[in-house]
Amino acid sequence: MSTVIVTGANSGIGKALAGELLKLHARVIMACRELRSAEEAAQDIKKQAGSEQGEVVIKHLDLASLRSVRNFCEEVTQEESKIDVLINNAGIYQCPYTKTDDGFEMQLGVNHLGHFLLTHLLLDLLKASAPSRIVVVSSKLYKYGQINFDDLNSENNYNKAFCYSQSKLANLLFTLELAHRLEGTGVTVNALTPGIVRTRLGRHVQIPLLAKPLFHLASLVFFKSPLEGAQTPLYLACSPEVEGVSGKCFANCEEEELLPKATDEEAAKKLWDISRRMVGLAD
Repeated sequence: MSTVIVTGANSGIGKALAGELLKLHARVIMACRELRSAEEAAQDIKKQAGSEQGEVVIKHLDLASLRSVRNFCEEVTQEESKIDVLINNAGIYQCPYTKTDDGFEMQLGVNHLGHFLLTHLLLDLLKASAPSRIVVVSSKLYKYGQINFDDLNSENNYNKAFCYSQSKLANLLFTLELAHRLEGTGVTVNALTPGIVRTRLGRHVQIPLLAKPLFHLASLVFFKSPLEGAQTPLYLACSPEVEGVSGKCFANCEEEELLPKATDEEAAKKLWDISRRMVGLAD
């Protein structure tokens, strides 16, 4: 039985993904901040998965707290003999300016730095479980981002859309650099952009009340359902077609051409070193 960790598995793509993995007989570790919501989601996906299904384990993980990330990884390392796939799916979208427990701007902190530390602390177990895979959920909105190395934390000015895009570009640069470092280990890492999916991610974005029913109707027609959004991460987690493929980005289960800023080796290395220091891993 494959063991798969999915962050943010209680709603949206993460929940749909956990449900599909369960049907494929995986042992799914739902890593979630809101435990009650995770319990409800687990009941839901178990009901839908039918009689032949894998196992669900719920674990608390708050990516806005490095202590929580460390605790989670300690538990997993003690309790699990292997991890076949780590799916970094959780994300926060265009929230008002807030800081994580460790003082990072929230979107960078959760979408990039929390997952950065999580992945690092699970690398030994992933290597011991090789061939294994890491899947990173980015977004097409990376195109509007830059890595603002002079003010990564957005202390000087905060633009919630820019910070989201910056964090999603950071996901792609992280994937690039990590792939280099994992060469020859049997662990692969790939990113994906799921397109616009109807999820709770947009709860911080103000839509006028009257437009809400219309927005919902429009989103039913034009946006993918979470299940459709889950197809590419599912493909990267399970498909033999991507065996040995690493350092790439996919959309609709096909390799995607990225803008030069997302394949900038120098920026990837620089971000890696700064991120290590920020999460307290620097030697």
